[in-house]
This record gives sequence, C-alpha cells and structure tokens, in this order.
Amino acid sequence: MPEAITKGPSRRPVLRFQTGDEVRAYRQKRGLNQMEFWSRVGVTQSGGSRYESGRSIPRPVQVLLHMTYGTDKQAESMLSWLRGHR
Repeated sequence: MPEAITKGPSRRPVLRFQTGDEVRAYRQKRGLNQMEFWSRVGVTQSGGSRYESGRSIPRPVQVLLHMTYGTDKQAESMLSWLRGHR
C-alpha cells in the first residue's frame, strides 16, 4: 500500500535576513568580503553591495540567504515548506 503523503508546514518560516543592514552585519561578523559572501548565493559583488546599501532584497535571494547562512534547522524548515508548496 502506498505511503501517505504528508503536507509540509502551512506557514512560511520567518526569513533570517530581510534587510541589507542585517546581511552586512552578519557578513562582517564572519569576516567575509562581499565577493565571498554573495557568490555563495549566486549574486555578484556589485549586486550584493546594492542590497547592503538599502536596495530591497528580492524574496528568492532572501530564501537562498536563509538556506545558505541559516542554521541546519532553519534550512530544513524552509526546504520542507518549499516542498510542500509547489
């Protein structure tokens, strides 16, 4: 008999980074330059600089930041939510 499919979490996890100030503080605390930090999520240094300077960060980039730089538990929660909401 097929296994029952369970629905993922119904509410989206709260994103770890929502503003450029939060991202810049996290990046600097870890001693990463913009190129090292932003390249891990597929954003150029200049794009990351714009986000850190106040341009709004698009939701998909916020999700990538959350999954890349969040805790394992945060990443798992986001992935579970994403899989449950196709």
